[in-house]
Amino acid sequence: MKRLLGVLLPLLLCLLAAPVRADGDPRWIFYTRDTTYYTSPWFAGAHRIMVPFGCTRAPYYSPDPRCEHGHGFHHGLDIAMPCGTRLFAANGGRVVSNDGLGPAYGDNPLMLRNVRLGYDLVIGHTRRVYVHEGERVKPGTLIARASDNGAPDGCHLHFEKRAVGGGLDSAVWPRPLLDLTPDAH
Repeated sequence: MKRLLGVLLPLLLCLLAAPVRADGDPRWIFYTRDTTYYTSPWFAGAHRIMVPFGCTRAPYYSPDPRCEHGHGFHHGLDIAMPCGTRLFAANGGRVVSNDGLGPAYGDNPLMLRNVRLGYDLVIGHTRRVYVHEGERVKPGTLIARASDNGAPDGCHLHFEKRAVGGGLDSAVWPRPLLDLTPDAH
C-alpha cells in the first residue's frame, strides 16, 4: 500500500496543480525550437524547455569539440518556470553534499542520490530547499522551489543526471528521468 501511495502521490500532486501558462519572465530566452509545455512528477505545472541537453548556442558555455559552429555543451536540461514553482521528489533518494558543484548552479543547489536506480540528480537554481544533506527523501516530498539564483536568464530549474558519485563528465541525457509529458491542455 505504501509503495502504491509513493507512486500515486506525485502524480496526484501534478494533476492538482494548474498548468502555468503565464506570459513568463521577460529574461527567458529559449535556445530550442520546442514550444511544447511539459509536465513532470518532479515539478508543479506545465513548462517549456529553455536550454536542451547537449550542444547549444546559449552563450554561457565555452566552445566544445563535440559541437559544431563553436557551440558549447550543456550537461543538463533547463526548464523555464516562474520563481517559487514547487519541486517534488519523483523518486526516493538521499540528499548528498553539493560542495563540489560551483556557482553556476546558484547558491543553493540540491543533489539527490538514488543508488538503487543508479544516478545523482543535480538540481540548480533553487530558491528554498526543504530537505537537508543526509536526509532520505520519499517520492512526492516537496524538496525545493524554483528561483533565478545564479541564472542570468530568469527563473528556471536545471536538471542534470550524473552517475552515482560522478562528476560533470558523467552527465547523461536527463529527460527520461524527468518523465516529461506533453501537456494536453
